[in-house]
Amino acid sequence: MTDAGSKRRPLVSGNWKMNFDHLQAIHAARDLGLRVQPADAGPVDISVHPPFTDLRSVQSVIEGEGLPIALGAQNCAVEDSGAFTGEVSAAMLAKLHVEYVIVGHSERRQLFGESDEVVAAKLKAVLRNGMTPIFCVGETVDEREVGLTRDRLASQVEHGLGAVPQGAVATMVIAYEPVWAIGTGQPATPEDAQEACSWIREVVARSVGADPAGQVRIQYGGSVNADNTEPLLRCADVDGVLVGGASLDAAAFVGIVRAAAIATR
Repeated sequence: MTDAGSKRRPLVSGNWKMNFDHLQAIHAARDLGLRVQPADAGPVDISVHPPFTDLRSVQSVIEGEGLPIALGAQNCAVEDSGAFTGEVSAAMLAKLHVEYVIVGHSERRQLFGESDEVVAAKLKAVLRNGMTPIFCVGETVDEREVGLTRDRLASQVEHGLGAVPQGAVATMVIAYEPVWAIGTGQPATPEDAQEACSWIREVVARSVGADPAGQVRIQYGGSVNADNTEPLLRCADVDGVLVGGASLDAAAFVGIVRAAAIATR
């Protein structure tokens, strides 16, 4: 859908999932900081998403050492405060200078039963607290095999965007993460990723207009590595990558960042 000449600035996001205690997180952040060079971060935005217990520690490293990396979170509660034992609100995350929050990751949907309605409420929570949601959508292998990819993506995108102010859509990030590719070592091909991301952009345009659709960044996530990042990001509608396992290794993650930077040239 998008003209290659109008590409948006790529966002490379590392989702640490449930890995690293706060001491390990400090070491990982410092290792990342030693490896990321100004030339790497120049044309690319970078975010890391540690577990909740690591956020303050990683924030201290990022801010104390002036790293060109944004702090992200992996999830948030629907409400800003109240009697919700065990929950962490978007308002709390904002106080830690979190910039990006992953919302609706396939693991949250599948393992914790988050519905489209819950995901939409979390998008609202992130936006009203001044942060940027990384709004995850994607189809399962069963849906893909019976030709429901477009229907599933459209349903997820429309539910999410229907809950947020139209003017906020252009500032969001949407992550296409085909469930069948996550952690399998079998990523989508660039052609598959482009087809899905182009369709997502069409759904955004249909929902809120062509201008926001042209501005919103769409990431690809699912078995991302340094070898497949450049061809993925050369696709017209792929504006970044959401990285899982490879983000736990600083060298591997920086390799992905550098591949993303090469794709912008």
